[in-house]
Amino acid sequence: MQARLARLEEPIGAGVIAAPRFDRVLIYSHDSFGLGHLRRCRTIAQSLVERRKALSVLILSGSPIIGSFDFRTRVDFVRVPGVIKLRNGEYSSLSLHMDIAEVLRMRASIIRHTAEVFAPDIFIVDKEPLGLRGEIQGTLEALGAGGTRLVLGLRDVMDDPALLSEEWERKNAVSALDTLYDDILVYGLPQVCDPLRGLGLSDSIRQKMTYTGYLESARSHDGSGIPVATVLPEPFVLVTPGGGGDGEDLIDWVVRAYESDPSLPHPALIVFGPFMRPRRREQFRMRIARLDRVEAITFDARFENLMARAAGVVAMGGYNTFCEILTFDKPAVIVPRRRPRLEQTIRASRAEQLGLVRMLSDAPGRDPGAMAEALRGIVSQPRPSDVVVPGLLEGLDNIHRLVERWLDPRGERPRALRAAGGAPS
Repeated sequence: MQARLARLEEPIGAGVIAAPRFDRVLIYSHDSFGLGHLRRCRTIAQSLVERRKALSVLILSGSPIIGSFDFRTRVDFVRVPGVIKLRNGEYSSLSLHMDIAEVLRMRASIIRHTAEVFAPDIFIVDKEPLGLRGEIQGTLEALGAGGTRLVLGLRDVMDDPALLSEEWERKNAVSALDTLYDDILVYGLPQVCDPLRGLGLSDSIRQKMTYTGYLESARSHDGSGIPVATVLPEPFVLVTPGGGGDGEDLIDWVVRAYESDPSLPHPALIVFGPFMRPRRREQFRMRIARLDRVEAITFDARFENLMARAAGVVAMGGYNTFCEILTFDKPAVIVPRRRPRLEQTIRASRAEQLGLVRMLSDAPGRDPGAMAEALRGIVSQPRPSDVVVPGLLEGLDNIHRLVERWLDPRGERPRALRAAGGAPS
């Protein structure tokens, strides 16, 4: 507490009045591609400021479309230069004509300086313990030494345990869990998956882990976004490949189903996603234009409103889409990807075993008849709420309770202060 108060006494420049020192949470998302990390971090940030009025949240992100989203008051973002992962596993600058090493140095510098100025009470890191190519290690060490609580947030499923073990050994990630982090939050339930299974974690690391449950999605209340009623009559089936960068096979399969069976009872709204290749997107649009019962849009930043109005959902099964299916209680057919990670396949398989969704494999070659059969029966499928899974959607409630405890001056002190045995001098 003394350390935080001392920051207020530093000179802030002539004519500038210091604002009251409210609690601060910094969230890091590496966001090399796709929407999943950004949307998860945004959901957590929005919920925290809604429930705690004297709190500000700053998101560090590399997403090129973060500015397309709306944010509550007291939530803001700093965008670091974007990178993209190539098919060979290497990274490249998304927009700048610079060597990737230079881009990574720039990102690390921006992250470190932002953290020093923002001086957060809590630093939440999404998925990557040391950040992209280790870019936040120095920031973690500096913040931890100053008393900031360091929290790693993990989705419910990471990857096949053997592949994850190899990847994290290469990144020295397990050591970071032991030496840097105070807490590890799993945004899921153990009966679905243990995301760190197979890593041989010590008891001390396991004791840091808390399963929060899944993150409930919030519907936008401003009335903006795509006017669905002018796109399709209800009830309609919503088809989403998430960000769309790897969703072309799903879209092709659904379109071929409608091409082969014009008698399908429900129209479909396809949301391509902002990262689908423009050429493939336009090829799909040409085919869809010949269909009477299918419409398509590229992207809607208030996607949750579309989900809320859909009669059923066909999706690839990324984390955020799965949370929205649970939140809005939609019968869903999941067609998970198998590369580059098995994350979606593991999640969909376990969710199907629990009775929450139906999983449809594309292994037989994406037979249009199989997809047509799934589309025909989707509305009559059981809904997630037909299954009782205790704590299923309590993620945000539990995160809020933990943050309240961490920020309580009478509560548990941060790791750096506990280790020192008292407050800093």
